[in-house]
Amino acid sequence: MASIERTAYPQFKRNPVVRELVAAYTPTDAELAFVAESTRQPAHRLTLAILIKTFQRLGYFPALDEVPPAVVRHIRGALKLRVQVKPAVLANASRYRYYRRIRQFLQVRAYSDGGLKIAARAVYEAAAVMDNPADLINVAIEQLVRDRVELPAFSTLDRLTRRIRTLVNGRYFAQIEARLTVDEKQRLEGLLQVEEGRKKSPLHAIKRLPKRASLQHFQELIDHIAELGELVGSELHLAGIPEIKRRHFAAEARALDASELRKFRPAKRYAVLVCLIHRARVQTRDDLAEMFIKRMGNIHNRGREELERLRARYREKTEAIVATMSDVVRVLDHHPGDTEAGREIRRLVNAHGGVQTLQADCNAIAAHSGDNHLPLLWPFYKSHRATILRMVRMLDLASTTEDRSLIDAIELILTQERARGDWLDEPVDLAFTTQLWRKSIVHRTEQGEERIHRRLFEVCVFSSLANELKSGDVAVRGSETYADYREQLLPWEQCEPMLEDYCGQVGLPATAVGFVNALQSRLMQVAELTDQGYLENGQVVIGEDGIPVLKRSKAKEMSSGARALETAILDRLRERSVIEILCDVAHWTRWTRHFGPLSGSDTKIEQPTERYVLTAFTYGCNLGPAQAARHLRGAVSAHMLSFVNRRHVDANKLAAACRDIINSYAGLQLPKFWGDGKSAAADGTKYDLYDQNLLASYHIRYGGYGGIAYHHVSDTYVALFSHFIPCGVWEAVYIIDGLLKNTSDIQPDTVHADTQGQSLPVFGLSHLLGIQLMPRIRNWREYKFFRPDEDIRYEHIEPLFRDTVDWDLIETHWKDLMQVVLSIKTGKIAASTLLRKLGNYSRKNRLYQAFKALGAAVRTLFLLQYISNRELREQITASTNKVEAYNGFAKYFFFGGEGVIADNDPVEQEKAVKYNDLVSNAVIFYNVVEQTRIMKSLIRQGWKITREDVASLSPYVTSHVKRFGDYLIDVEAIPEPYEIELALAA
Repeated sequence: MASIERTAYPQFKRNPVVRELVAAYTPTDAELAFVAESTRQPAHRLTLAILIKTFQRLGYFPALDEVPPAVVRHIRGALKLRVQVKPAVLANASRYRYYRRIRQFLQVRAYSDGGLKIAARAVYEAAAVMDNPADLINVAIEQLVRDRVELPAFSTLDRLTRRIRTLVNGRYFAQIEARLTVDEKQRLEGLLQVEEGRKKSPLHAIKRLPKRASLQHFQELIDHIAELGELVGSELHLAGIPEIKRRHFAAEARALDASELRKFRPAKRYAVLVCLIHRARVQTRDDLAEMFIKRMGNIHNRGREELERLRARYREKTEAIVATMSDVVRVLDHHPGDTEAGREIRRLVNAHGGVQTLQADCNAIAAHSGDNHLPLLWPFYKSHRATILRMVRMLDLASTTEDRSLIDAIELILTQERARGDWLDEPVDLAFTTQLWRKSIVHRTEQGEERIHRRLFEVCVFSSLANELKSGDVAVRGSETYADYREQLLPWEQCEPMLEDYCGQVGLPATAVGFVNALQSRLMQVAELTDQGYLENGQVVIGEDGIPVLKRSKAKEMSSGARALETAILDRLRERSVIEILCDVAHWTRWTRHFGPLSGSDTKIEQPTERYVLTAFTYGCNLGPAQAARHLRGAVSAHMLSFVNRRHVDANKLAAACRDIINSYAGLQLPKFWGDGKSAAADGTKYDLYDQNLLASYHIRYGGYGGIAYHHVSDTYVALFSHFIPCGVWEAVYIIDGLLKNTSDIQPDTVHADTQGQSLPVFGLSHLLGIQLMPRIRNWREYKFFRPDEDIRYEHIEPLFRDTVDWDLIETHWKDLMQVVLSIKTGKIAASTLLRKLGNYSRKNRLYQAFKALGAAVRTLFLLQYISNRELREQITASTNKVEAYNGFAKYFFFGGEGVIADNDPVEQEKAVKYNDLVSNAVIFYNVVEQTRIMKSLIRQGWKITREDVASLSPYVTSHVKRFGDYLIDVEAIPEPYEIELALAA
């Protein structure tokens, strides 16, 4: 059975507050008249009113003894009845008569009147693309409410969804089984058998994770994909199976071991194994492309290091030649006659080793005088050659543009793999190369003919392949991250009907010409206003050299009243352990309801709430199950904690648990004094990792190996979304994902970040999504300002502009831009997937160039506002300070394991960050509840607390939180109801 807690099935709140009672349970005049007309007895009037209001709130008729006393009291007061009046106990006939009259009054049908058919149809359609029973129940509820049908008992919906889900999945299992031969089924069964002399089944090898990007691990990964290719399962076996089902079946197989899979019915066992193999192939192709890119990057780094070493080696010779030249100049100055000067110069040259020695030194220095390290790459590439050629043969590479020059070059290398000559015999189209590469690989003979150096050409081709995989100009068929993004976009025929409504929602013109004209006019207007206000503004000064200087604003000091309030609150905070806080917040928000088995059924473990709280504490504080179990005095074992983490919790469930806390937090009054929730800030902070995984990389700024926890934090201080990303990735790639994937009640439309959180394509995409990107840009004066028209000139700010927006390019590709945006909004492709490709330079990709042109206009708009509006700069600084403070606050609770994420599985690394967010947000929520309680107490004591005082506070308080010692848990302890409202003096 699915857990009712994880669904949207309406239930009474344990302790409804006055505001909720007034909003949900106050009868209207029409309802009061209906009650008065229907019955005269006070007890029956009360009963009828309770049934009406609770039915409106729940969608079904509850038992009267289940109605919270606070609801009964509120409705009785609204009816102006005496306190002694109690709800009448109804006979069945009277109760059903009331039910019929209420349905008629509210124009709602009984479930028996066609409700089963409506719910079954909705669940059947949804079951093709959903798998979690709770989600299917929610679909049924939504459809019944939309069709104004009374909700049945939860058990009825649960049985219905289980039957339909079993039916739909069973059909998928049967389809896959029917496509398998007897031999293929036997081979799948063999994956679950442990061979004699081995400790693990072949299934374990399928789940193997990639290690760090070394040459040895690169070779092992190619071996792994070769082994996967020999296993059962192809796209033909999974034809017609929705992608979301494939993922769910694969995730189920990944979470279980061989002995558990052997207990499945054969059809289901075969299906989940085929899906697991399919997902393993997809992921391994991505991993292989990622590792190839990293190895090529390593080869280039070693080439640059070799160039520096050679420069150092020839530095003495350079100085000697300069000294020789100085002597030559001195001789010419002292000897006016050519004959005598020439004789003296020859003597100097012979004294320094002779003409041939100096000529050789000059050639060597000239060869390494520039920044061109490309001719030095072959020795470092040579050891990778066989591995890379093997990889290219295994991957199905395809150009995503009409330019096939790189693919043709790869095919040429493969056909001439064993050639040994220094020069290529065939002409080659070098359109894919850069000018620097052409200079390095093309040589002219004495006859003026061009020849291409074979070895350097090969390095050039695979260097270009790494770049074009990153930019999306080359795709890997059958992968996910490196797939052809064009195939993931909505067809334009599906976009067109949605276009007008979407543009209306985000306030954009719905035609290419209108869009360009509106943006150009706005840029003209803002630039003109900035120019006119230049002298009055006084914040930005453009010197004679044309370099603008922005005056710094003084930081605001905390008032004495705010300091006194902060001290008073800190003195009165009650000391609590992290586990106690998690228990209290779990009682208030019910965040543990989202955890449970992957199947979506109700949990079978004993004391699930206690186990879920302890698991969140264990992983959110990075203790690990073994260390946590030692401190829990036998309350739970390490295996129990590890089991819950692996089988009952995933990243989506952690996000849902966080969402419950965020939504409850959004209802509190105190955070509204800190912000309106309309803006958020994004920033990353490094977490250490062991280097035996593909995600870990060296971070130059922080030093050491690790990954980046990229947080989106509301202006109300609560963390909205987090993602774990590699160190080498430009953080701006993920800045939009955080807003789009945030499904909480706090929905910002403005995002702040630092320099790493912006780029021209990100500015362009944000604008089309209706998101205002307002980063704090370091060295902003070095960025180009783009003028709205090449003929426009400005009196004061003219030195800022160095280029003109390419409006024709934007207009030409407007349809392509809108197709991308609508594909993102409908969930067909993630913003980060697209920005990873648009974040890399591409001369081929016109979409990249169009997004850059659009971003140039939008970023110029922002920069003009940034330099002319001091309040905006202060807001951006305050918001980015909050996310930086959150980074420190979250790490305070990540105290176990020396702060190192020990798991090498990227899925578990992502979960570790989300667990930490869950703990941090729980403490934030608890702190706000406590701060509210204390301030209300102070106000009763006569304190005069102002909005300005409260605005200086922060929920990032840790002095009262116990992190260490023995950990005790008591989930049965009921905390006091928390207070929402906070009335201040001014």
